[in-house]
Amino acid sequence: MIEIENLTKTYQTSDGSVEALKNVSLKIEDGDIFGIIGMSGAGKSTLVRCINLLERPSGGSVRIDGCDMCSLSQKELRRQRRNITMIFQGFNLLMQRSCLGNICFPLELEGMKRADARRRAYELLDTVGLADKAKAYPAQLSGGQQQRIAIARALATNPKVLLCDEATSALDPTTTNSVLELIRDINKKFGITVIIITHQMSVVESVCKHVAILDKGEVAETGEVAEVFAHPKSAAARRLVFPESDGDFIVVKNAGERFIRVVFNGANATGTPLIAKMAVERGIEASIAYASTKSIGDKAYGSMLLGISGGEEKVCGAIEYLQKTPDIFAQEVLLND
Repeated sequence: MIEIENLTKTYQTSDGSVEALKNVSLKIEDGDIFGIIGMSGAGKSTLVRCINLLERPSGGSVRIDGCDMCSLSQKELRRQRRNITMIFQGFNLLMQRSCLGNICFPLELEGMKRADARRRAYELLDTVGLADKAKAYPAQLSGGQQQRIAIARALATNPKVLLCDEATSALDPTTTNSVLELIRDINKKFGITVIIITHQMSVVESVCKHVAILDKGEVAETGEVAEVFAHPKSAAARRLVFPESDGDFIVVKNAGERFIRVVFNGANATGTPLIAKMAVERGIEASIAYASTKSIGDKAYGSMLLGISGGEEKVCGAIEYLQKTPDIFAQEVLLND
């Protein structure tokens, strides 16, 4: 288990002190895929770098399986970091080494025999689906392939924790999905705890089990992804989950029109479109004021803002109809709530 208690991080600048983290407390269970999300400047990358002490906290504690990371000597910290590996947005591969050489590198630093290191590296190349790229160099690979090699290298020392700092931000959506699927498979196969730092709600929705929302260095909200996504309580979570709640979002409201927010949290995306089906079966017509949805496999994720005319009966009828579909949540909202 990872236990973060009252973690603070203050930087000294020419303009004075800047609090990047303010009394952050989180518990991350073994084997979880935990997302940490927030806008730029929220403190996400600072937090993940404090977990493995690449940044030393100004206050508070980080405990991993009961071990207080902040109390370790540099030698003890180097030993502990073998269990806490990291992948980055920029891949950070050694360009002068082959893919095989990149994966062997951390094993060589541990003093493993060359033959054993190569054997382990070939196993990991197979795990990430790039067994045929052993002799290739990073410059010869696509971005997604480079990230897979970075993941293989991170797994070389059999870590307990994998930290992913915006690891898919430089990738296109299709490649992002394949890399996230690989991370999910690795979590399931090896039981590794995964912490994903991202500004993309879609990443959290598709792979994480739990999430923490960071806002200006503080934890605004935390919980199961499905619960936070369907019922965000904090303003910071609502801005991320429901962009139409932002004050800059303008909806033209017709006379007598009321609004329903519909959340798709893994609902079946196949078959007749739900909104059209509601109009045919119930005679309830809805205008789409806002929509941000996507399909992952045959499942739908995202949210939609519907305008409903016809008074209380139509609004209640629409909510009742929509919520009959599993993994869909609907509720009436006031604009900009």
